[in-house]
Parts: sequence; structure tokens; C-alpha cells
Amino acid sequence: MTDTFRSGFIALIGRPNVGKSTLLNAILDQKIAIVADRQQTTRNRLLGIKTFEHAQMIFVDTPGIHSPRHALGESMVRTAEEAMQDIDVIAFVTDADKRDEDLAIIALFRKLKTPVLFVLNKAETKSPSEISDIIHTYGDLFPFSAFLSLSALKVKGIGFLLEKIKGLLAEGPKYYDDDTVTDQYEKSMAAEIIREKIIKNTSEEVPHAVAVEIQEWKEKKKGLVSISAAIYVEREGQKGIIIGKKGELLKTIGSQARRDIERLISSKVFLELWVKVKKGWRDDKKMLQSLGYR
Repeated sequence: MTDTFRSGFIALIGRPNVGKSTLLNAILDQKIAIVADRQQTTRNRLLGIKTFEHAQMIFVDTPGIHSPRHALGESMVRTAEEAMQDIDVIAFVTDADKRDEDLAIIALFRKLKTPVLFVLNKAETKSPSEISDIIHTYGDLFPFSAFLSLSALKVKGIGFLLEKIKGLLAEGPKYYDDDTVTDQYEKSMAAEIIREKIIKNTSEEVPHAVAVEIQEWKEKKKGLVSISAAIYVEREGQKGIIIGKKGELLKTIGSQARRDIERLISSKVFLELWVKVKKGWRDDKKMLQSLGYR
């Protein structure tokens, strides 16, 4: 007799920079979400699908919940909050470095009837006694369904998390084919890869002021894909930073992005990048919509 097939949607919710995207990549054993040591790296909702013999888990990676300062930030927070609606399980991810910000997120859970797992990430940076204290503190704040500590970076504790999630899922259908791992199209993933390389190669305000749009994607002969992408910034100074002295930084960004895109689509890539100034684009709702932000 086979086990009942279980399925459902799991939202990864938490503050910026607590490791939600790193956790999703670790769960899938494949990189679909960009990762950087900066806040607000994830800007939109991203689905990651994990399929087992008797279960399918659809993970919803969301932007970090924070106090927005522009229309883009408002869109990100709204996306995260909407992700908690009609969801089967919430995984509340924290590293416990800024508990006051977590309180506002936990307050949102009180309005829901959804089971919430407490997931302490970056456990490798804490002692067993520190982990115990953190779990005790958060346990007094909300009736979590279970408490887990793990390391997304070192891929430790992932299996235990998946077992806990499976136990909370009801009987359900298989929503996606076995070999599907994300709902993202190659073009949008390529744009995110380019943005990731910009984030990792720049500093200060530049990463937050950057958007990437794939403007041309052409299949050429002999398996070559030609891609042209626009990099939008808000000021001329930011454009100069990304281009770098004699264009060297832009070349580095392009080279790093090209290699990752080639791995993504299993094809050789010719990548052309253009940096354009669009003043105030983060508050331009029409442009946000054209870039895919809600």
C-alpha cells in the first residue's frame, strides 16, 4: 500500500537578508534564486518546486518584509504579505539578529489560521545554548507548529525541515511535472543573474537602484544565444560606477553573468549589456509594471 500523496504551497517569510533565497536553493539542490549579502536582493515572488515519490512541495520565496521608502519597496512588501494568503504552510525564517523587526511579521501571523514553522537559519554561527535561548524566546511570542535550526549555507538540517513540512500538508494533487523546479522563464532568470553580478561587484546605494531588462533574446546558429540587456540606474554617477574605469567593471559583470546564464540554458551565450539612466524609476509605477514588479 502506497502513502497518500501530499502537496501544498509553502511561503518562506522573514526579514531581508536572513537567507530565504539561500534556503530555497539548498532545498532544491539547484540555484534558481539569486543570492547576495545585501538586503532586499529578492524583489518578486519566486516559485521553487520540490517533488518526492509521495509529495510535492511548492515553495514561494518572497522579498524580505521591511519598511518601504519607495514604490518598489511597497511592491516588494505587498508581494510578501500577499504570499501568505491561500498558503498551506508558512516557514518563518530568521537569524534572530533583529528581533524587534520580527515582531511586526509575527503580528501578521496572528490574523491567519495557517501553521507556521519557526526556522532559525545560520545556526552554524550560534552555540547550542544560544539556539535554545532563541527558541525559548520566540516560543513565548507565538504558538509555532515546530521549531527548527539549520544552516542553509552549509546545507544542514534541510531534510528535517522537509519532513516537518510534509507532515503538515494535506492530501493533494501533483501540480507540476517531476522535472519542474521553478515557474520562472529563462529570460527573467537571466535578468536576475545579471542583477546578482551587479550587486556582488558594487556597493553603497548602487545595488538598490538597479533593474535589469532583457531586450533581445535570439537563437543563433550552432547553438549560440545572443542576449541584449538594459541595466537601469537612477543617476549618472551610478552609471559610471557600473561601467567602471575604461569599462572594466561592466566587462567583469558581463563575463560572470554570461557563464552563469550558459549553465542555466546549456548553451553558448553572447551577452551585450547597456547601462541607461532612468531617474526615479523605483517610484515610476508604469516602469515597475513593465519590469514585472507588481
